[in-house]
Amino acid sequence: MAAARILILDDEPDMIETSRRILAPAGYECLGTMDPHEALRLVESERPDLMLTDLRMPEMDGMEILRRTREADPRMPVIMLTGYATVETAVAAVKAGAFDYLSKPFSIDQLRVAVERALNRRRLEVENLNLREQLKGAFGFENIVGQSSALRGVLELVRKAARSDANILILGESGTGKELIARAVHANSPRAAQPFVPVDCASLPENLLESELFGHEKGSFTGASGVKRGLIETAQHGTLFLDELGELPLGLQAKLLRALQERQIRRVGATAQIDLDVRIVSATNRDLRAMVTEGRFREDLYYRVNVVDVALPPLRERSDDIALLATSFLNKYGRSAVKGFEPEAMMALETYSWPGNVRELQNVIERACALADSEMITLAELPQQLRTVSQTSQSLPQDQASGRLTLKEAKERWISQLEASYVADLLRNEGGNVSQAARKAGVDRKTLHRLLNKHRIR
Repeated sequence: MAAARILILDDEPDMIETSRRILAPAGYECLGTMDPHEALRLVESERPDLMLTDLRMPEMDGMEILRRTREADPRMPVIMLTGYATVETAVAAVKAGAFDYLSKPFSIDQLRVAVERALNRRRLEVENLNLREQLKGAFGFENIVGQSSALRGVLELVRKAARSDANILILGESGTGKELIARAVHANSPRAAQPFVPVDCASLPENLLESELFGHEKGSFTGASGVKRGLIETAQHGTLFLDELGELPLGLQAKLLRALQERQIRRVGATAQIDLDVRIVSATNRDLRAMVTEGRFREDLYYRVNVVDVALPPLRERSDDIALLATSFLNKYGRSAVKGFEPEAMMALETYSWPGNVRELQNVIERACALADSEMITLAELPQQLRTVSQTSQSLPQDQASGRLTLKEAKERWISQLEASYVADLLRNEGGNVSQAARKAGVDRKTLHRLLNKHRIR
């Protein structure tokens, strides 16, 4: 475990050095400053676990420091140090939110005991906060809706993998719920009481990505006006979720690999290494194996992040879950005004191919709830592409709906034909413009190209 970080603020350099000599041998990392404004900046950038501050200082007194520190981080304990101790000042400091109050000169044991008590309380508060979130069911497996065999197999694998510290790679199309699975892994792991830090590798500009991930020192580049902890360091003892890992540039892939191998990171512009205790959960909708072959993703990093791989099935392979998911979203967005679905509307939902997966279904149900004029959602409240699929399904050959096929076989054949018909009509209506057709369908170009190739549509 990394050492707790203690910020020491005092206008006497001897007092800072004395406190450091007492606390450093006990395994604490100490940051010292004589400048109150610098101390407040360090509270924002370094997020220390505890502050020791003098009460009387010429530029800003300890009570003002206490007030502004609690505004920045209400859970960070503050211990007051002063050579002018009175009962009144002690009571005022505690009432203002100070954890404890020590009179100078204090003994080694007095300081160490006060610091240990303050840090123990902070740990308990952080753990209780995280546990309360888990008890709400925000990120547990119970929040993942579905009973299909495809989903049950995935959840069983994830439950087993969550118990270990192994790095996990989550694979799946856009909208299949990769971050939801990542949060469930964290919530059911031994690190559940520690931070879960998501990073979208695709949304951050490449020139900022290294600084965001690894942090930087003051003056390390133009605009670096202070020290900043990176997202990897922020996830210390917890889980770092690297979403869209395939978008990470090759240069940063090498630096991330080194960090995972050495269990250490170095901020941009720094020389000192920081010990790392983080679990990596990654996700991508890209084929990383193909990218390795093409030289666009490092093979050694691939095996480092892919200790356990979890492949999420697309919604078209979980057709048994569509009614459950639709009802779940209906309860979320419909409140008490909307009670259910007309049979034709549910038929349209179950026969549509859902290229945008669960995210698209959620969007469709939210839209339908907003437009519904009665207690039941009808076909009229669904988007045009679903109504087109429903109308096409009514004209399919009768033998496909007869008892000659099992329900599963008939549904798969219907979905395939409906999907092909919808994509062909969509492309025809957009004059063969793939980008325009993809926007109209609410999917990316890559997904639409995959459907065109699947059904051999040119």
